[in-house]
Formats: sequence, C-alpha cells, structure tokens
Amino acid sequence: MIAAKLIHNIWSTRKADSLVGMKLMLAEVIGGSDDGHRLIVVDTIGAGIGDRVIVCTGSSARKMLQTDDVPVDAVIVGIIDADCVFE
Repeated sequence: MIAAKLIHNIWSTRKADSLVGMKLMLAEVIGGSDDGHRLIVVDTIGAGIGDRVIVCTGSSARKMLQTDDVPVDAVIVGIIDADCVFE
C-alpha cells in the first residue's frame, strides 16, 4: 500500500466503458523512495483534493472493485487522519 496526497481531479470525456462512473484523481506519493511520484487512482470512498489517502495497487486494487475486468491499477482504500504524522 502507498500513502499519497490527492492533488487534482482527472476528467475524461471518453474512456473505456468499464471505467464509466468511476471517479479518477491525481495523487502524489508521500514518503519512501517514490516520494513525489504521481499516479492516477480510482476513488471509491469519496475522498477529496488535499486529502491524504491510502492507495492499494495491482491485482488487490481490482479486488476492491470486485472485478478483474476493469483496467485499474490503483484504488483509494482509506483516508488518513489529520493527526497521523509521516517522518
């Protein structure tokens, strides 16, 4: 799992049918060797810009969507509490 901060919404007027209705967001990794790396994530829990989130990647991300037929590699699985400090 990855800790990240949501920095923007991703808008797409055309996308694969299996992605219709999914909220896409741009996230920036917090800490570790990938600090600052950006990735597109699917938001299934109603997070917003500025929130720090927990992101699940790979096949585990698709399991959160309860299907293997969706071309998704990263899904938000939690919102990090404000008092949690990363050092």
